[in-house]
Amino acid sequence: MEDDLPHHEGLEARIATSILPALGQLGYELVRVQVSGKERPVVQIMADRADETTFTVEDCEAISHAVGAVLDVEDPIRGEWTLEVSSAGIDRPLTRTKDWNRFAGQLASVDLQVPQDNRRRLRGIALGADAAEVRLRLEDGTEVVVPRGNIRRAKLVLTDALIEHSAALAEAAAARLAAAAPEVDAETDAGADPGDPRSPEPAAEPPSKRN
Repeated sequence: MEDDLPHHEGLEARIATSILPALGQLGYELVRVQVSGKERPVVQIMADRADETTFTVEDCEAISHAVGAVLDVEDPIRGEWTLEVSSAGIDRPLTRTKDWNRFAGQLASVDLQVPQDNRRRLRGIALGADAAEVRLRLEDGTEVVVPRGNIRRAKLVLTDALIEHSAALAEAAAARLAAAAPEVDAETDAGADPGDPRSPEPAAEPPSKRN
């Protein structure tokens, strides 16, 4: 879904808009931007791999390099700031429609902007979502519909079922990736000669404005 993006406002929205193209080119999806602190703000970038396979330390490094270069040019924050990059984790925030639907059947916690049925926090099984609403089955068995615009924060609750579900999703994604990979002849994949002028040059590190 092309427009299935996390909702941000203010400075976080400007940062998200700036870094989305770079993330997409590298094969990543944005889960959340969060800026915290005043004297030396911390810009937290949470991302997923677009192929839905397991997020690694190397992914963090690649995103940090690309996003840092973009933000050095855009310069959205005056003064010193720090960049932190992470995966969404198992008990991930639910910021997009695809998150709600991928993890339908799992326990979620939702904080509301405005109380609904005299409740400011809801906890129950995610039943899926569309662009306008999410559906939950509360712990008392009641099913509720929550407008997306009334959600202040939503996340999965860590359970054994969620751990198993996440592992199954990662395994299925890895299997799809392996099935889609072209077969490579061992003799022709021995690697390019380091002296071959066609061999790619290592990427240069961009200058950083971060202090």
